[in-house]
Amino acid sequence: MSRFTVTRSSMGSQEVVVLRDSQAQREIYIARRGATVLSISYPTGGGMRNIADAFLNEQELVPHKGSRFAVMTPFANRINDARYTFEGTAYDLQPGATADRAIRHGFVRGVMFDVAHEAAGDDQATATFATQAIRPDAYPGYPFALDFSITFTLDAKGLSIETHTRNVGDHAAPVFFGWHPYFRLSDNPIDTWELQVPAQTVIAVDEGFIPLPGRQAWQSIDDVDAAFDFRQPHGIGSTELNTTYTDLQVDDDGKARTYLRDPKAGTAIAVWQQRGVMLAFTSDTNERDPRKSVALEPMECMADAFNREDCAPLLRLAPGEERRFACGVEFIA
Repeated sequence: MSRFTVTRSSMGSQEVVVLRDSQAQREIYIARRGATVLSISYPTGGGMRNIADAFLNEQELVPHKGSRFAVMTPFANRINDARYTFEGTAYDLQPGATADRAIRHGFVRGVMFDVAHEAAGDDQATATFATQAIRPDAYPGYPFALDFSITFTLDAKGLSIETHTRNVGDHAAPVFFGWHPYFRLSDNPIDTWELQVPAQTVIAVDEGFIPLPGRQAWQSIDDVDAAFDFRQPHGIGSTELNTTYTDLQVDDDGKARTYLRDPKAGTAIAVWQQRGVMLAFTSDTNERDPRKSVALEPMECMADAFNREDCAPLLRLAPGEERRFACGVEFIA
């Protein structure tokens, strides 16, 4: 029998794919709905631990409130006033709405993905989730056609995620990817956890967490409150984070790593990404279990990127082109 396997399970009526490492006793549960991770379990000094602060049941998963482990595309985080301009044309993602025009985290959180491929052996278990849901008439204000896939791979190091976005339409499209995982390393207060983000710059935002215009958004980390400077690991303390870090230092293997550790429990992970920004959120506003977990969100671009000239070259995907992005979680302890 191979070390790694791919099997099926369920959450209520929701189909779930299970990646398992029998030797290291690690398991990843992923729902087809939204390609949403439901659990990340592995042995720690205190026994088996599920470090994913994810949806607990089908009633939470289906509406996807709180966006736990959301796959965010064709945009991540917020678009200001649900409006944007792309190549000279203005678009409204909530036509007719005059109030509560908040929109965030893309379109695929509620999509039922197809399981396009799965494989397992002695080195890894992998499953690819795919959707063709993004089409010109599917979502107001987004008349573009994209095929999207996301591959989850469990190996000896941890969980890696690789996304592919292909423009199958006749026109260029604005698109980028983000992932919204919440990590609950232990039941100890997050104030006692340590965070390290290898960033040189913080994105300055307004009261609605929309980045400030132009170069005002880019703030040297040397100029921010020391409580938000995590270039060296230190305790989160009482700091409330909903903070985007950028200009990430990349290690020799081409990955930028953000570290989260509970020194009391001895549990630690590294969230890596190949490029982009890292948004750290201490879940202060979560309706369920506020400030019990930390979200570490690798994203290709900052919030409201659709409205920023400095992000435009990173967003444009020409007809027939495909873009790849990779990120993941390494198990340290």
